[in-house]
Amino acid sequence: MKKKFSRNMIGYGSKKFKIEWPNKARLALQIVLNYEEGAENSILNGDKYSETFLSEIIGAKPVKDRHVNMESLYEYGSRRGFWRLHELFQKKKIPITIFGVGMALEKNPDVCRAIKKANYEVASHGWRWIDYQNIKKTVEKKHMKLAIDKIKRIFGKRPLGWYTGRCSPNTRDLVFEEGGFLYDSDSYSDDLPYWEVRNKKKLLIIPYTLDNNDMRFATNQGFNTGDHFFSYLKDSFDTLYEEGKENPKMMSVGLHCRIIGKPGRIRSLKKFLDYVLKHKNVWICKRIDIAKHWIKNYPIK
Repeated sequence: MKKKFSRNMIGYGSKKFKIEWPNKARLALQIVLNYEEGAENSILNGDKYSETFLSEIIGAKPVKDRHVNMESLYEYGSRRGFWRLHELFQKKKIPITIFGVGMALEKNPDVCRAIKKANYEVASHGWRWIDYQNIKKTVEKKHMKLAIDKIKRIFGKRPLGWYTGRCSPNTRDLVFEEGGFLYDSDSYSDDLPYWEVRNKKKLLIIPYTLDNNDMRFATNQGFNTGDHFFSYLKDSFDTLYEEGKENPKMMSVGLHCRIIGKPGRIRSLKKFLDYVLKHKNVWICKRIDIAKHWIKNYPIK
């Protein structure tokens, strides 16, 4: 018997799915700040190798020992990058979502206090900042519980959003099974949220982004200067804002403390925010705001 093809290649397709954001906004803009520093692969965290991903050392090789340079590059994000970004968002009055890794948050109470005071949304970014592709499902399930419990203990309430990033074929199943999330963002497949149903359970998917993302400063064929980043974000915004005359969409922007938090890069983000704030009919919001709006106004039929 031929196995059913489980991927959805159609989405909204040719249908002009007309939606309405609050105050008839043409675009919902959502900014995510990933907080991962301290939860990456490290001998000090009990891992076999040092971290190799998303740092100034592009193409880094795993080291079976402490990689002090890699450690300090990550430390920059928690020691300085976060605070530079936090100051910018507070000055501009920009609501954001934190994709918070449980172990990383645990290691920096000052950052947690600032997040709480600013009323940023904290969505779970897992317990560890590692690749879960080949991690056993039982271990991934345990890590999911640890992540939820840690955020609940620190911030007084459980996370309602989930994003692993380097997820596994089991991740979405585990999110469904856990049952307490309003949305999952381990998807890049659309410019609008959509519903997924499994075994009569429903879950809202709010797609994230790997292109409107500062991670491309730390990858091959990525952004080399702040001008590249600003230009790409502006083009994305302009396209979606224009489309929003007839069919409003959403735009996500992904940020990392240790990357965009550098002095030579943050000006491009400030420039983009200033550009956005000159436009009317833009809903700058948290991901949880999008989730609640969608659940209320566009429930699954």
